[in-house]
Amino acid sequence: MKKSPRFLQSGIAGLLSAVLAVGAYAQAPADKPVDVIVQSVSVKNLTTHIEALGTLRANEFISLTSNGTKKITRINFEDGERVESGQVLVEMTSREESALLEEARFNADEAKKQLDRLRELTKRGAASQALLDQQVRTYEAARARYNATESRLKDLILVAPFSGVVGLREVSVGALVSPGDQITTLNDDSKMKLDFTVPAIYLRSIATGLTVVAKSRDLGDKVFEGKIVSIDNQIDEVTRAIKVRALLDNKSHELKQGMLMKVDLLAAERQAKVISESALVPLGSNNFVFVLKKSDSGTIVERREIEIGERLAGAVEVLNGVAEGDKIVTHGLQKIRAGQKVSVISEEKPAAEHIGEATNFSELLQRKKN
Repeated sequence: MKKSPRFLQSGIAGLLSAVLAVGAYAQAPADKPVDVIVQSVSVKNLTTHIEALGTLRANEFISLTSNGTKKITRINFEDGERVESGQVLVEMTSREESALLEEARFNADEAKKQLDRLRELTKRGAASQALLDQQVRTYEAARARYNATESRLKDLILVAPFSGVVGLREVSVGALVSPGDQITTLNDDSKMKLDFTVPAIYLRSIATGLTVVAKSRDLGDKVFEGKIVSIDNQIDEVTRAIKVRALLDNKSHELKQGMLMKVDLLAAERQAKVISESALVPLGSNNFVFVLKKSDSGTIVERREIEIGERLAGAVEVLNGVAEGDKIVTHGLQKIRAGQKVSVISEEKPAAEHIGEATNFSELLQRKKN
């Protein structure tokens, strides 16, 4: 059945009226203030808490090896013994080397005596200058041979280059050792280097001189304190972390090389603005908050973009975008938009006063504002 044009016009008019009515109904609440709960932007002393795992290294460490292929004739240390700098640890000398050194010393001393005698004779004119020059060359040659022999002999005597503790002895007297063969190790464990990595995002927070607290389960979680002494000059391309080195005092000699340590670092102490995490309105990679603003028509909200810093338990650090004391909306966000009139029904405590605590809504509503 074909409908008349009059009927169509009536239908269109009715539909338009309905749409306008719905539109009027939807727009009507826009003038009515929306109930919200707000919070003041507060300031709190913050420190960036960084946790890491590190490995201990001795302050100085060497592997004691031979410079040549020789037989060990004497060992002057015991496993785990503490030694002083310059102390003779291993000897690989023989009577032949000692005799050669004595011969070279005797020749050098004798050449020196002859030189002194010729110098006196030359002054009195009893000896020629040519003879004196020849004796000078003889003495210099004898002294050079003595120095060379002494140097070779020193290579056969291994001494401790610094004070510390030796490790396990890997050889015995009479053993033939070659260059590179490990005889023992020597650690200077008066202080220990603690190497650990920190994500590159904390690069601005760390600096030399910062205090670190370290502990190990191997020692019953005993706490050791130290300071950062150096930061690596490059960031690892794979892990995006940077290597940091701290120095720990080890007067008790409890810390050992290779020990795994848990590291706690408190860095970047600062006065920071904080707000409750519930006030954030994320949009893509950006974050916004709604800030109360007075207008001729009453209290309205203004949407502002903020830059956030460290996230805390139920709160967040704000780097910029709001000022201390600004009132921001924490609850009722789903019902408001920029320029919306609002009615503050309650104000919760500043985030700086209850970080990590759950919001008590019943308490907030009991403090409802008139």
